[in-house]
Amino acid sequence: MLKNILFICGSRNQTIMMHKISEYLAHYNCYFTPYYSHGIIGSLAKTSLLNFSILGGQFRHKTLEYLQQNNLNIDLNGLSGNYDLVITCSDLIMPKNIRNKKVILVQEGMTDPENLAYYIVKYFGLPRWIASTSTTGLSNLYNKFCVASEGYRQHFINKGVDPAKIVVTGIPNFDNCIEYYDNTFPHKNFVLVATSDSRETFKYENRRKFIERAVSISAGRQLIFKLHPNENFERATREINQYAPGALVYNDQSVEQMIANCDVLITRFSTVVYVGLALNKEVYSEFNLAELKKLMPLQNGGTSAMNIAAVAEDMINSGKIKLYFTNKSAPYKTGNKTRFISNVVTNGNYAKPGFAL
Repeated sequence: MLKNILFICGSRNQTIMMHKISEYLAHYNCYFTPYYSHGIIGSLAKTSLLNFSILGGQFRHKTLEYLQQNNLNIDLNGLSGNYDLVITCSDLIMPKNIRNKKVILVQEGMTDPENLAYYIVKYFGLPRWIASTSTTGLSNLYNKFCVASEGYRQHFINKGVDPAKIVVTGIPNFDNCIEYYDNTFPHKNFVLVATSDSRETFKYENRRKFIERAVSISAGRQLIFKLHPNENFERATREINQYAPGALVYNDQSVEQMIANCDVLITRFSTVVYVGLALNKEVYSEFNLAELKKLMPLQNGGTSAMNIAAVAEDMINSGKIKLYFTNKSAPYKTGNKTRFISNVVTNGNYAKPGFAL
């Protein structure tokens, strides 16, 4: 009898990651659900109060839309319950009906800085979601935690995550940045600003100051803004037109492709900063760039989803499958150019039922 795997999705980025992993586990019964919760939070998610989060609003709508468009099996809130393994994009909320299952947590991307809320939550044992993604990994309600790099492994260990549970696999969507050079985005050699949804998620941001800083950095070069998908588009556009007249504003365009074509990338607390670093762009971030370079997701030619699936195979088959990595530099073809990215991870030879290598 085929075993069953539940993939818990979230934002579009998280949902695509889950889908990529599932493609290497297609020989099992794979089911998908938007992110969900029980209890009071679950009840609030049914109203409009949590529409700013991945529990509701456009996040949930876009997740369902993506799952339907890709003809994926949907089991809302994992109600069938008969799962041999759960792969989730976040442990800020761990639904009650998966706590007796084998669980793999997959790092989505950059985590929020450890601010006052982080220390209050950790010290008093408050719900992790209060401090947002800064508390990623701290639930301990999973069997394995697949992370982006050795730097992030140490980062999570420093926060108190059990080292025995961490597996360095790389993470999909940020492991093959060179592919973004092949794109049809019409502009080149511009200054790109990737905004955040801080205000929509009740965090402080001085947007005027941020825009004016971007104008200063651009020094007369073409300035292009890529708005966060969860952002109030009308308000953000109005502010940009006021403080950066002449700047272009995009909402739905691939930010990764835009980064590939830009000369300069300006962000605040966005994982896309890693795309800029991987492609050797001039990068501005509110994080320390030296620290970001230590945390850089592995550039492994797009094999992270396969690596995570191999961890899933190992868990489903009770440790009979082993995963090996070899670090090396490797060339990647893009158009008529050959580029090199270092710290590439490749899989060694090992048995993986159902995998076609």
